[in-house]
Amino acid sequence: MTHGETIARLIDGFARFRKHYYEDDRSLYESLVREGQRPKTLLIACVDSRVSPSTTLQAAPGEMLVVRNVANLVPPAESDDHRHGTSAAIEFAVDVLGVEHVIVYGHSFCGGIAALLNQTGGTYVGPWMRIAERAREEVLRDHASADPHAKARALERAAILVSLENLLTFDGVRRRVVRGDLRLHGWYFEMEEGALWVHRGESGRFERAV
Repeated sequence: MTHGETIARLIDGFARFRKHYYEDDRSLYESLVREGQRPKTLLIACVDSRVSPSTTLQAAPGEMLVVRNVANLVPPAESDDHRHGTSAAIEFAVDVLGVEHVIVYGHSFCGGIAALLNQTGGTYVGPWMRIAERAREEVLRDHASADPHAKARALERAAILVSLENLLTFDGVRRRVVRGDLRLHGWYFEMEEGALWVHRGESGRFERAV
């Protein structure tokens, strides 16, 4: 596929969206424009092109606020003048929109997690992935005899737990969790099986939901 064909395919895709979704449900989009967005959920997902949250979760427009970054990581809250895109999205979703759920949505065969495990990555990916360095240390300790595939799968899940912990470093998140009007979730999409695994706080384990 040439460069021109790639772009033309995307434009054709928008045309199909307009014909089959927008025009058929114009009232929904009109209400979203008129009333604004009121999503109940913030989803923190990976940029991986194979993992489309709106597709896998079948979410309607306006239903879910999505922020995507490499390996669906949540950095700890930091007060400085750096550019904190993910942190800004969390603040907006929790403090302004008042979402009721925050889901960290990881997946198998994550390239960012592979970079963390193998200590690779470029100028930006390497430092970004160090957010989950303690998860890497735990996996290397607890799964020392496992093969690389098993270590990667374990690290993908362990990194989700680090992000859940980091969410509680945000004042707005922690305050609302304590009040009981915000819930945090860790989900894992196993691409090879088409399965969804959900972290259960009671057991401390991921359990298959679908």
